[in-house]
Amino acid sequence: MAAKIPVTVITGFLGSGKTTLIREQLQNNRGRRIAVLVNEFGEVGIDGELLQACRVCDEAGKEVTPNIVELTNGCLCCTVQEEFLPTMQELAKRRGQIDHVLIETSGLALPKPLVQAFRWQEIRHSFTVDGVVTVVDGEALAQGKFVGDLEALQKQRENDPSISHETPLAELLEDQLACADLVLMTKTDLLDRAQQQKVEAWLKTELRPGIKVLACQNGKIDPAIILGFNSAVEEDLDNRPSHHDNEEDHEHDEDINSVYYESQRSFTAAEIVPKLKEINRQTEVYRIKGFVHVPGKPMRGVIQGVADRIELTYDRPWQQAEKPMTRLVFIGRNLTLDSVKAYLET
Repeated sequence: MAAKIPVTVITGFLGSGKTTLIREQLQNNRGRRIAVLVNEFGEVGIDGELLQACRVCDEAGKEVTPNIVELTNGCLCCTVQEEFLPTMQELAKRRGQIDHVLIETSGLALPKPLVQAFRWQEIRHSFTVDGVVTVVDGEALAQGKFVGDLEALQKQRENDPSISHETPLAELLEDQLACADLVLMTKTDLLDRAQQQKVEAWLKTELRPGIKVLACQNGKIDPAIILGFNSAVEEDLDNRPSHHDNEEDHEHDEDINSVYYESQRSFTAAEIVPKLKEINRQTEVYRIKGFVHVPGKPMRGVIQGVADRIELTYDRPWQQAEKPMTRLVFIGRNLTLDSVKAYLET
């Protein structure tokens, strides 16, 4: 069996410096073929010379997939949004082209559930979580705050329907630190030595023994430092405690799986929502995410489902070269594609 592709998870609050770190790793990849998963291409600022005008093309000039951009330096950049599983499956097909994967989490994401996803049957044999790197704002911590721009963070929470938890910021930072293999402290140029030492001392009280804290300015750090931990984090979660360990939604067992449904079939708004609600009633589904082709609508429908709440919104027009399709991911217990189709296609 081919070796698993190593994955590094970059976590930290909005404004801590995750995006700058990712950009630096792309621009200075030292020959590594890196795939980067982000929520939006624009957030990483991978435009200009690095992108070749943001084309999503293969050598023949044809579209590859709507959410994977091939960079001029041999790397890939992907938007994951609601497509984590299909994106990872697509990257697995390209394993001969990829040396490493970087995933930038949302600033409000709990790191442990993401790592748990790498136990899913569909991807567990293709990827391993090499390490978790947590980025913290040293200036904010020195001032007794968790984030420099609290208002922006609150807006992010309000505008991101995928965030189904209301974890206090203190607990969320503790979870990010408890899962870390390395902590990068940014904005230390704004601190004097005594302030920096005080922040470092506090951080170490929150970390597992042996976890290092390094100053990092403008994302400039040797890739050899943050890549290559070989931690197999998905197999070491018991040693990385979380405030959510006892919540059913975040536990993992072998019966929890995901099902990816893809069809050229369209659904009216009045049709798709009741069908998904029926799936929720009749099966043990925890999350429903994805896109739906709504007939007569030029916009792409976005589905978000948590418990019995199913929301259909529209995010953007279907692109000219993009064939409208319905693509949904179901996460639950003992799900099968046949059972999902039975509800959707009857």
